[in-house]
Amino acid sequence: MVAAFAAPVAAQEDKPQTAWEASRTVDEGDVVTTGVARGRDRLNSATSTSAIKENDIVRLAPRSLAELFRNIPGIRVEAAAGEAQNNYTVRGLPMVNGASKYIQIQEDGLPVMEFGDLMRLTPDIFVRADFNVGQVESIRGGSASTFASNAPGGVINLISKTGEVEGGSVMATVGVDFESYRTDFDYGGQLGDGWRFHVGGFYREGEGIRETGFNAARGGQVKFNVTKQFDGGYIRVYGKLLDDRVPTFTGTPLLVTGTNADPSFRDPAGVSSRTDSLLSPTLPVVLTLGSSGQVRRRNFTNGVEANAKTLGFEAQFSLGDWTVTNRFRYADQSTRNTTLVVSSAAPAAQFASRFGGAGGAFRYASGPRAGQPFSAAGGNGLVALSFFSDNDAPDVSNMTNDLRISRVWPVAGGDLTTTAGLYRSNQKFISEIGFATFFQDVVGGGQAVPLDLVTAAGALVTDGGYRNFGGPGAAGNIRDNAVTYQTTAPFASVNFAKGKIAIGASVRWDNSRARGNAMNDSGVRTFDMNGNGVISAPERLVSFVPVGVTQPVRYSHDYLSYSVSVNYRIAEPFAMFARYSLGGRAAADKILFTSAISPTTGGLLNPAAGDDSVRQAEIGLKYRKDGLVLNLTGFHAKTDDTNSQILTNPATGQLELLSVTRGYEAYGLEFEGGFRRGPFSITAHATYTEAEIKSAENPALVGNIPRNQPKLLFGVTPQFDTDLFTVGANIIGVTDSFSQDVNQLRMPGYTTVGLFAQVRPMERLELSINANNVLNERAITGISEGAIPASGVVMARPLFGRSISASARFFF
Repeated sequence: MVAAFAAPVAAQEDKPQTAWEASRTVDEGDVVTTGVARGRDRLNSATSTSAIKENDIVRLAPRSLAELFRNIPGIRVEAAAGEAQNNYTVRGLPMVNGASKYIQIQEDGLPVMEFGDLMRLTPDIFVRADFNVGQVESIRGGSASTFASNAPGGVINLISKTGEVEGGSVMATVGVDFESYRTDFDYGGQLGDGWRFHVGGFYREGEGIRETGFNAARGGQVKFNVTKQFDGGYIRVYGKLLDDRVPTFTGTPLLVTGTNADPSFRDPAGVSSRTDSLLSPTLPVVLTLGSSGQVRRRNFTNGVEANAKTLGFEAQFSLGDWTVTNRFRYADQSTRNTTLVVSSAAPAAQFASRFGGAGGAFRYASGPRAGQPFSAAGGNGLVALSFFSDNDAPDVSNMTNDLRISRVWPVAGGDLTTTAGLYRSNQKFISEIGFATFFQDVVGGGQAVPLDLVTAAGALVTDGGYRNFGGPGAAGNIRDNAVTYQTTAPFASVNFAKGKIAIGASVRWDNSRARGNAMNDSGVRTFDMNGNGVISAPERLVSFVPVGVTQPVRYSHDYLSYSVSVNYRIAEPFAMFARYSLGGRAAADKILFTSAISPTTGGLLNPAAGDDSVRQAEIGLKYRKDGLVLNLTGFHAKTDDTNSQILTNPATGQLELLSVTRGYEAYGLEFEGGFRRGPFSITAHATYTEAEIKSAENPALVGNIPRNQPKLLFGVTPQFDTDLFTVGANIIGVTDSFSQDVNQLRMPGYTTVGLFAQVRPMERLELSINANNVLNERAITGISEGAIPASGVVMARPLFGRSISASARFFF
């Protein structure tokens, strides 16, 4: 993003800027170092890059990493889940099963996780944006294919402050119309003799924006780094300690009328899709049968617990005319992730007869009306079939090392830059997942309770609300893994620049080695889940993984990526570029439990399934002069994708996990611009995309538009800034799209408006207020159903409604 946010304040040349001065300084740097061989001025680089600077991040005050990434051109974000488990993609690349398959999220140039879409494990579980972040850089398109593994669509990199600025700040933030209390701090500076440091972090707790009835978010992180600067380079040591707990929101029922082409949505009585959730402290405890044959028990109010301990170092130095750079990090990461997933909802009578037979009826299973018949009086009369997804991942640690050496050679009156490198990573994936399905009423405000179902003869179909101890669909959803993925990737690039022309080429060879074993449920059994000595009806429907029965995973697979480009600096303020690239993404867990892997040897039976390829062509124009920045890029991409997809079975109305193999094509235009004149500035971005399914396991889908893919993404941020105050708006929107690949039910487009204001009544004190989605737009990012169901109820994933926070920040 173009930096445009403050009146410049010149730093004194004889000492570093203070934190207060830095907060009032325009950062006009236009060099991006992420996903390239060497940092270059954007007009001299054949790449599509952007940066969101620290002061922009503070003003926008995003509620999550996903909300921040919505401000990056070309990036499509489904930010409805909260602080973790959101979905990210770029320039029309498919979002088949969510997470971030084709985009790599990095911290300080190294991936948070090698694969961005491991089952129920997204990178944003382990990364938070706080005062430690100096800027967020992004690179989109094929150039990322050869300078990062498993990132053919692009890279988003959170770059930490490293102590160049003297001093720091502390900020207290409170939710005005929601319960949240947060404190951020950071401090850095010079230690003398070339040493400097930075330390920062945050802590917060509260119910959060959506009402849950309990303290849903609690925790924080601390990060530090120490740098020694010397002639020709530096060495840096850094670390992070993250211990955080947040809720995840997967959907809410909406009433729908009208037609698939022109639907009308409204909230059920008593539930706000903007501020409510179906979470409640009175929902049942989570019971699942583990692969050890023992019951796993967890209170779902613990949500997504994330723990990370990382230690890394980074060094750059000269050896004669050569520059050597090495980055290393070990991240000890784990999570226990329990999520409420509302599978479907319908009027009580429909569910009662479907699951309990004629004459079936619901009654309250807990709460003040326990044992009484379920009543629609004063409510909405809806019942939800929900399930807990309980994923215990005690080890998803990541070790990464990136070594590169480069040199600039004078050749034929120009500069030939050569770079060679070796990348090595080790990604653990130890995860045990379980499911438990139950009925509940559709009530917001943290007041929902489980419901029991009885037949006309009075026999219980459920037990404490539980219908079965597994997923709502067929067997095969429990996928326990103990696999280590090792990636080795040598890479090289050349770039020859002479006069106005620069020609570049790069290549990367990835070898992905998988070793371990995996387990999968094959049916149900009888088991006394609650240990009361009595086998209830749901306890005869317990999904299980046979103890000690595993499938080996033992294969190696390699693939080649390459990229070629030309950049023409037509004039000082104007440049154009063209690029063609082939990138790959290792299949990782998406081919486990499929015919691609031998169930006896663990070998790869279908080498074509070992990676998914992305072919991209780009052509772009860049202009920068007198405070005006304009970038326009045309793109075309062809993608092969082997994946798993969660969707609603139209026959049963229940969610199912299916394996899919498809081809996609997308083309379009990406725009980014900014303008600053005096106290006024504005930045804007827009991405127009035409996308199509070119091949599919279901031929009826060929020619359709991929689900959730709008034609247009756009955003604009105007701002007015003086020494005393800053005011501005952050407007982001999308046009309509189809809820599923069948292209029947249309989801409406939406535009969210955020407002921010800062007041500086005295030196080193800043008071601010931030309102996200101030117009309280119902912004639907996804719908599970492909068409309007007979029940007239769909499961939607809306963004947060209006939320207002106030902050006081003191600089020192």
